[in-house]
Amino acid sequence: MTGTSVSAKGRGRRTTAAVAVGMLAVTALATGCTPETAGGAQRVAPPATTDPTADAKPGGGASSPAAKPGGGASSPAANPSTAPPKPSPTKTTEAPVKSRTLISTGSQGAQVRELQARLRQIGHFDRSPTGYYGSVTVSAVRSFQGKRGLPRTGGTDTVTWQKLLGMTRKPTAAELTPPTERPAAKPDERCMTGRVLCISKNSRTLSWMIDGRVLSSMDVRFGSQYTPTREGTFSVYWKSRHHVSTLYDTPMPYAMFFSGGQAVHYSPDFAARGYSGASHGCVNVRDEGKIASLFAQVKNGDKVVVYW
Repeated sequence: MTGTSVSAKGRGRRTTAAVAVGMLAVTALATGCTPETAGGAQRVAPPATTDPTADAKPGGGASSPAAKPGGGASSPAANPSTAPPKPSPTKTTEAPVKSRTLISTGSQGAQVRELQARLRQIGHFDRSPTGYYGSVTVSAVRSFQGKRGLPRTGGTDTVTWQKLLGMTRKPTAAELTPPTERPAAKPDERCMTGRVLCISKNSRTLSWMIDGRVLSSMDVRFGSQYTPTREGTFSVYWKSRHHVSTLYDTPMPYAMFFSGGQAVHYSPDFAARGYSGASHGCVNVRDEGKIASLFAQVKNGDKVVVYW
């Protein structure tokens, strides 16, 4: 009886302990703690998030809808139609070409002759080239310049010359020096001896003769009926290579005076106009090359014979 009584008391104590343990477990669950497992560490549940759409990323915190690395919101995509226009290229103005005068009034030589021949090709110079830049050439150049919108200076500058070259071709030898030689007349008897300028009004020629032999001949023209060239036998008394008439203010190159103010000399007007004009009494020569050669040979005192 005694053993049974003890056993019942023991069972009663174990039941009371079990009830106590169960009450402790219920208390722990009510306070939200996790019971510790045997031999393990206590585990704590992660905190609940308040934003169900949050994008959990390393470092914590939710990113903005269009966040970029480095922070900050991205800008809207650029619209090609609203892009600023590209700047137009800057226009540059070329400096005007500086022109310089090549030939002008008083110039002589091959370039003047070429200028005249080229102007004649396009209808601005209606005469044969003379090689002398006088008033007729000035007028022709002004006409050409006016038609091309250039300043009407009458002088041939680099712009005028280049424009003319572009509109014309290189003149031929016949265009530069048209044939002008006329057949010489039979010499007068007074021309058969000595050094003589034998000048025939009938054939309009001059022959340079020494002791009856003709060394050269050239075309000549004379004065008009109001300013006739005197006839007779004379002698050269003065030579003037670059002579200019003080009475008419015109050039008289290669002048060889034989009677007062009358002389044998080169005439650009005769070279240009031919026999449509006349001198003021002088004997005009239109071939500059020939009279230049004659001027070099004739001496003061040589005879001059003018006859029909």
